Amino acid sequence: MKTAMDIPDKEGRKRLVIVGGGFGGLKLARKLKSDKYQIVLLDKNNHHIFQPLLYQVATAGIEPSAISFPYRKIFKKREHFHIRICEAQRIMPENNLLETSIGTLAYDYLVIATGCDTNYFGNNDMAKQTMALKNTSEALFNRNQILDSFEQAQNTGNEEERKRLMTFAIVGGGATGIELAGALAEMRKFVLPQDYPDLNINEMRIILIDGAPRLLSAFSEKSSREVMEYLGKRNVEVKLNARVINYEGNELVLSEGPVIDTKNVFWVAGVKANSLQGLPSEAYGPGNRLKVDSYNRLCEYSNIFAIGDTALMSSDAYPKGHPQVVQPAIQQARNLIVNLQRMEQGLPLQPFIYRNKGSMATIGRNHAVVELKKLRFGGFPAWAVWLFVHLMSIVGVKNRLFIFVDWMWSYFTYDPSLRIIIKPLKRE
Repeated sequence: MKTAMDIPDKEGRKRLVIVGGGFGGLKLARKLKSDKYQIVLLDKNNHHIFQPLLYQVATAGIEPSAISFPYRKIFKKREHFHIRICEAQRIMPENNLLETSIGTLAYDYLVIATGCDTNYFGNNDMAKQTMALKNTSEALFNRNQILDSFEQAQNTGNEEERKRLMTFAIVGGGATGIELAGALAEMRKFVLPQDYPDLNINEMRIILIDGAPRLLSAFSEKSSREVMEYLGKRNVEVKLNARVINYEGNELVLSEGPVIDTKNVFWVAGVKANSLQGLPSEAYGPGNRLKVDSYNRLCEYSNIFAIGDTALMSSDAYPKGHPQVVQPAIQQARNLIVNLQRMEQGLPLQPFIYRNKGSMATIGRNHAVVELKKLRFGGFPAWAVWLFVHLMSIVGVKNRLFIFVDWMWSYFTYDPSLRIIIKPLKRE
């Protein structure tokens, strides 16, 4: 066992450990202001990432720093608050200990907000051969890969090789898949003719693949049809009811249709929870999510909580748990703050009730779909709402300003200015 981390508290406050600084963990850490706790935030990165806009980093639309915000800047004036950059590895609930990559840490209360990672459904080879989109490093890798593919396509005299380099396959027809397809279509229409006049842009193929009978299965059928029509106008090839069988030697094999010859495959087909090890097997549910009660408390553990994508809270309205999106994580964090305060006062806990505020997805310039409880609309009004909601969700006024300027510059000039290939340094 690694040595224990020493985070002393002279006044003997109870230690609340939050694992993960995503939407749920960050909301909890920012809004919980009780002096009765020593709060310790653990994360693998030193910054919060606004994941819904990672696809724009990958397609050279915005800078990665514009959707990232350092934890130490957010919490620089907080007392009794500590940050440790490390990887949480295993819970030892019988001793109230958490094992991490830098040592073991004792806790009085533990909140697991570790979010999700890409789900390859047991196909580990696919993880090595395709491009994911869950963090800043992956987004920058994807940007390099996309831009470098065009550079190589311009340099090669081999027609088949050029077609491989200019074929982009996206596996997964959810919001991230259609947003990525739309962004690539925007690049093909507005950027590539200017940057690569020697290339035949008509050779660029964008193929969106999904195993379901329609795109955006979480949305209404009308929204799905609208998205299909828009992508069709942008010459995005959509293959439904198609599963990926294999990808090897630049050949993407599907359950339906011909083999796709490509060097660029994005995998955004599903997610699985980053739940910590150490708990009994019955604590884990489908998708590796942790089973919790209506108070986000792990069954049989009164001092361990899980919120957001990691938590599996079954109810009559959501028998398979809440959707693994931003709003449930934020709302569960707010409810947990109330319950922690009620625990201090010896009051009964307040059950979590999810309030679905709707869903939205953008497909490109001037077009998005928005679904609220009793209202559904698309086109430019939906796109404007999507821009506003995402802009106001960014942490920090400075970051909002940078993104707004980037968006407005791209909108009026049709020329995003971040097309930089940053290759990693290799030392002998």
